[in-house]
Amino acid sequence: MSPRRAAARVVLVTAPPRRARALARALVARRVAACVNLVPGVRSVYRWKGRVEEASETLLVVKTPAARVAALLAAVAELHPYEVPEGIALPVSEGLAPYLRWLDAGTR
Repeated sequence: MSPRRAAARVVLVTAPPRRARALARALVARRVAACVNLVPGVRSVYRWKGRVEEASETLLVVKTPAARVAALLAAVAELHPYEVPEGIALPVSEGLAPYLRWLDAGTR
């Protein structure tokens, strides 16, 4: 695979605003994520236990190599306060080669 076509993933995770920063820092500290962007002010509407619910959340945009996704999702499941946390991995088909190399190095 060429440097521009890395096996990278963007993983989306939502979390309560008061816990999002600590979760992001833990994921980077554990080296399962190279970088996490925190996007505050997300309003989520969802069905939970038969009811339509609404909550303020922070979106975590997590960048990691494909090889680290399983470890990342395991860490999210362990650390996240929700009974059923979101963890959706999206493939990255291309990117700037220096950034993709940095992303890979940041999780070793």
